[in-house]
Amino acid sequence: QIDKKSLEISQADDEVYTNLQELGDELPDHSPRFVLLSYPLTLSSGRLSVPYVMLYYLPVTCNSELRMLYAGAKELMRNTAEVGKIIEIDTAEDLEEVEEKLKGEP
Repeated sequence: QIDKKSLEISQADDEVYTNLQELGDELPDHSPRFVLLSYPLTLSSGRLSVPYVMLYYLPVTCNSELRMLYAGAKELMRNTAEVGKIIEIDTAEDLEEVEEKLKGEP
């Protein structure tokens, strides 16, 4: 999360989630978040893959000030975390499609 006063990006909690449903339950309704995700999955070729990506959670209900703050920090966060890909979501329900996006399926 980003502190509006200091403009520092900080870790919201130390929680490690073992499934996307738990993560979705914890996402705030009106505040954006950057989520670093290492998600093991089996590709259609049968190969195991563990992509490291960043979820950019930007709910439609957040105010424009927060939108601009997070949009400006997105590339900085991507480069600092050294993730391969950014997946943008705007609802917790979008987490259901993350596995397909990681596999490269439409």
